[in-house]
Order: sequence, then structure tokens, then C-alpha cells
Amino acid sequence: MARPGQDAIPRTGLSNSFPLRNRHGFSISIRPTTRFPAGDFNPMPETKPKPEHPLANILVNVIVPALVLSYLSKDPALQVKLGKAVRPWHIGPLWAMIVALALPLGYGAWHFIQTRKANFFSAIGVVSVLATGLVTYYLWNKDGTVKPNAGLLFGIKEALIPLFLAFAILGSRKSQTPLIRLFLYNDTIFDVPKIESKIEERGETSRYAGLLDGATKLFAGSFFLSSLMNLGLAQWFFRGFDANAIDALETYNSLVGKLNWSGLIAIGVPLMGILFLILTKLLKGLRELTGLKDEELMLPR
Repeated sequence: MARPGQDAIPRTGLSNSFPLRNRHGFSISIRPTTRFPAGDFNPMPETKPKPEHPLANILVNVIVPALVLSYLSKDPALQVKLGKAVRPWHIGPLWAMIVALALPLGYGAWHFIQTRKANFFSAIGVVSVLATGLVTYYLWNKDGTVKPNAGLLFGIKEALIPLFLAFAILGSRKSQTPLIRLFLYNDTIFDVPKIESKIEERGETSRYAGLLDGATKLFAGSFFLSSLMNLGLAQWFFRGFDANAIDALETYNSLVGKLNWSGLIAIGVPLMGILFLILTKLLKGLRELTGLKDEELMLPR
């Protein structure tokens, strides 16, 4: 208890005693009774950034740009000339394309600032958006028409990215970091250290490498298929497109928007089926090689 005239001194969690003087000049010594073990006290615990929500990614990168291109591309001056109603959201094909491209670019930049991490999939999305902008800039003529074979050129653009990924996946098979470990077989889905420990323990290293090699080939094949489907889908939507029509730019934007959302369904759904097949074969092989059950092979979600 403090003497009359002394300030009451609270106990602290510091490890060494130290002198204090009260307002009357008396010297007192404080020795704390509580010690924090080394490494146990962290006043500001680290907080992991929230993972990117896949629905938000699809919404910003696919659905909203498709809607922008479909509904905002009408040219007000052209609408008046054709005797059609002008709506407040009719901003013209050029600005509609700019807005549609700016949304995924802005979202990718925001996500990078939030996480301070470069995301491979976001980078692919940015490349795709930039390629769309460059192809569109080349295809549009100053007189409001579009260059011939727009469907073929845009389809090639759509096919190039999955084609590049297919060759990259195949080329990484013998490298130290095969791309299948980034896309599918990684430590956010599988308990890779436990699996590889069991593989080494049972002497199944060679068969394990063969299993991953087979999964890699199937995975690359899915991107080859995606490339062909992208090219074919672009040809289908651009069939009968009149590049010299008075509303050619508006029609072009509308077709690009339709390609975005329809590609998500027509191409995305079959690819999801192929990925499910690859995952099933991978789990079956890992069960045989390790003797572990599915819930032991995969991390809890």
C-alpha cells in the first residue's frame, strides 16, 4: 500500500525494476510481479488478408463488362438519326469499351494494393483485357466501320491465351515447379507435405512422378480444347456481321459482350467437368500410392 502523499503505482508487465519519484520527492522502486515469456506476447497479431471471392472476380471481370458492352454501347447521335429513343446510359461504343476494360483493370489494381501480392490469374485477366483493347483499337476504323474478318481476328485473340497456357503447362512438366502445382495440385487444396512424406516412406517416388505427369497432360489438354472452343465461338457469334453497317461499332461491342458471358457457360462448364475428372483420377492415384483416405489427402475447407 502507498504511503500518504504517494501516488499509487500500478503493477506492470515489464521484466526489470525501475525507480520512480512521487510528487514529494520520495524515491520508490517498482518490481513487477508478472512476466511475459519470450515470444508469447504479440500486441499486434498479424491478420491474414481475406482471400479473393471467386464470384466477385467473375462479376467484375466477366458479367459487368458484358452488360456494359451490351447496353451502354448505343451512340446517342445515331439513335436520333435512326429515330430511336436515347437513354441516359447510352454513352456510345468508344466509352462503353473504355468502361468495360477499365472495370477489370481497376479491380486487379485494387486487389494488388490490398494484398500486395501478384496473382497469376489476375495477371492473365489483365493481359486478356489489354489484348481486347489493342485488337479493338486495330479493328475500328475512323469512319465508324470495322475491318473485315473481325470475328476471325478476335477469335484468334481469344484462343491465344489458353493456347499459351497449354504449352506453358506442358513445358513445365520436367521443371522444379510444374504449373499443375500452381493451378490444381497445391498446398491450399492438398496436404502436399504429408502426401510426399508417405510417398517417400513407401518408395513410390517414380509412380508419383508418373501420376503428376499424366494429370499435367490432361490439364494441358483442357486448355487446348478451350483454345479451339474460343476460336469457334467467336466465329459463330460474328457470323453475318456487317463490318460496314452504320451501327457496326455498336454491334461489335454487343458481340464482344455476348462472347464474354456465353464463353463463361459454353466453355467454362465443360472445362469444369474436365477438371473434376482430373481431380478424381489424381485422388484415386494418391490413395493407391499413399494408403491415405480422401479426407487425409485434402486439407479441410
